[in-house]
Amino acid sequence: ALSWQWVAGSNASKKYIANQANINRYCSTKQRGTFMDVSYDILSSMTVPTELREHTALELTTDLPKTEPLGINPNLPLHIYNYYNLDPEWRAAEQSNRVLLLEPTLFQAYPISSNAMRFMLALAENINGIQIYVGEFDQLIKDTGIKTVYYKEHPLNNHYTGTEDARDWMFPVKGYFPSFFGFWKRCKQHLP
Repeated sequence: ALSWQWVAGSNASKKYIANQANINRYCSTKQRGTFMDVSYDILSSMTVPTELREHTALELTTDLPKTEPLGINPNLPLHIYNYYNLDPEWRAAEQSNRVLLLEPTLFQAYPISSNAMRFMLALAENINGIQIYVGEFDQLIKDTGIKTVYYKEHPLNNHYTGTEDARDWMFPVKGYFPSFFGFWKRCKQHLP
C-alpha cells in the first residue's frame, strides 16, 4: 500500500528507474522531450543531466515555542515528556511536575516542520498539568532542582538520568528477523 516497502527500502533489491513514458502512464501526463524521455537502457547509462547538476545545501530548522517560567512543586517528582512520549495515560494517577522537554540540540539534528510542532503541542494539551520547557535535559534538572525524575525509554533519551520506564510496544515480539515479513508473520499472531 502506498509503496511504503519500496520507499523504506525493505522490498526487493531491484533498482527502480522511472522514464518519461512510465511517469506519463502512471501520472496521466503527456510530457515529451524531457531528459527522461528515453528508453530504460539509455536512461540507466546516462550521465547526470545539466538540469540536475545545480544543487543547494538543504538547511532545515525547527521553530521552537517560547518557554515560560515553570511552576515547579519541589516536593513532587518530575515526569518528562518529549516528542516521542506524549502518552496522557503514562503515570497519570501520580502527582508530579509534568514537563514537555523540547531540546534544541535534538531538533537541530532531527528538525520537524511547523505543522509537526503544532501537532505535538496539541497532543501535549491532553496531558493534565503539562508545562513546556525549551532547553537541554541537564539544564532542566539544574533549573528545577528535582532529583526524582521519570521518563520513557527511547534511543534519543540515552542522556537522561533518573528512572526509565519501558516504552510501549505494539507487539511483544523479540529477536532478529532478516526481513520485514519474517517479523510481521510473528506480529500477526498477536492481532485479535
